[in-house]
Amino acid sequence: MKIIIKNGRLVDPASGLDQVGDLAITSGRISAIGKVPADFAPDRSIDATGLIVAPGLVDLAARLREPGHEHEGMLESELAAAAAGGVTSVVCLPDTDPTLDEPGLVEMLKLRARKLSRCRLFPLGALTRGLKGETLTEMAELVEAGCIGFSQAEVAIKDTLVLQRAMQYAATFGYTVWLRPQDPWLGKGVAASGSVATRLGLSGVPVSAETIAIHTLIELVRATGTRLHLCRISSAAGVELVRQAKAQGLPITADVSINSLLLTDVDIGYFNAVMRVTPPLRQGRDRDALQAGLADGTLDALVSDHTPVSEDEKVLPFGEAEPGATGLELLLSLALKWAGADHQAQPAADKLRRALSVVTQGPVKVLGDALGSLSSSAGRLVPGGVADVVVFDPAARWTVTPAELVSQGKHTPFAFETTGFELSGRVRLTLVAGQVAHESAALNASP
Repeated sequence: MKIIIKNGRLVDPASGLDQVGDLAITSGRISAIGKVPADFAPDRSIDATGLIVAPGLVDLAARLREPGHEHEGMLESELAAAAAGGVTSVVCLPDTDPTLDEPGLVEMLKLRARKLSRCRLFPLGALTRGLKGETLTEMAELVEAGCIGFSQAEVAIKDTLVLQRAMQYAATFGYTVWLRPQDPWLGKGVAASGSVATRLGLSGVPVSAETIAIHTLIELVRATGTRLHLCRISSAAGVELVRQAKAQGLPITADVSINSLLLTDVDIGYFNAVMRVTPPLRQGRDRDALQAGLADGTLDALVSDHTPVSEDEKVLPFGEAEPGATGLELLLSLALKWAGADHQAQPAADKLRRALSVVTQGPVKVLGDALGSLSSSAGRLVPGGVADVVVFDPAARWTVTPAELVSQGKHTPFAFETTGFELSGRVRLTLVAGQVAHESAALNASP
């Protein structure tokens, strides 16, 4: 199928492209950018006047809830949510039920995702069997089945010897280990330690729970040479440790969630369980350091940390409610908000580039060779590259309410029952390999 997207503002942070022009797509690949040959005969023409045409977003942290938690989300609903948010590639965590520690489960997920044709799926395999932190998984078999790295999700390995052996094995074969740094003993609270947690009588998680774990992981990287991705950094001290490790040339990358980037513990209000997320929301100085770290490249990517939670699990008292929030559909809008590129018909080039780079170019850098044949064009607009494309209206405003969300999970810190945050940036069209994965009724298109 041949598609032409006409008169859009073409933006690619990786190459610096920012110009008004046309984009031609042939057989799932970009065949022309800017000026399209006069003899190009499209099957479909899309008018993108006033809209931005960018690479599809890449999200490094999402729980799709299948298998095992279908009451909270299903592959079909959550990949549809990804497409509605302009996300064309998503990394899913291994804490499903059963855990992603068997090749057959990984192959099943990837097959189902391909059939749905909504979004590319890149699973993380479990680092240890059942995420119990005791026995290593068969990493080579999981990679052959389609895993792009190995993770413990939210379950820290208590035995440092097991962790060292896992990292040694991963380093031997060039696998990347993805870990959220949290000490298993200090990280048992439900809110960030501080005046808010104290006032509300909630058990706290100190910053040291993150920094102690980061120190340990840095030393193990130094000893083993493992490529490590630190997931969802949440503190100013954590950002500084990542900055120092990178300055020393260690093979470490890191990300931050949309929740930690824009919210603080004050937003918990009066025991609002919707605000219970992992890692817990911290103080304003931490949020500011996270924003600065993302801006200067210390943190490589912004992630949705998409974790749909059922209504029954969120109506409980704060300390008993299940942590998690829906985020795939908010990733683009919140990236624009962070960069100061929101509420503008045509955002300034530097702000728009900053917003898009942390959800395209940055995540692709983290994934690296794990992308395989996509590594040269994922997160980019390049001739001959894969046509994973998002078309969005930067000026379109929308209020985040549960009814607006495609995801089966309706809980997010940015939405309330009848009111919510007003955000800018509405996805009008998402293409995955040149196929329509999501299309808004507001798109001005003609067959």
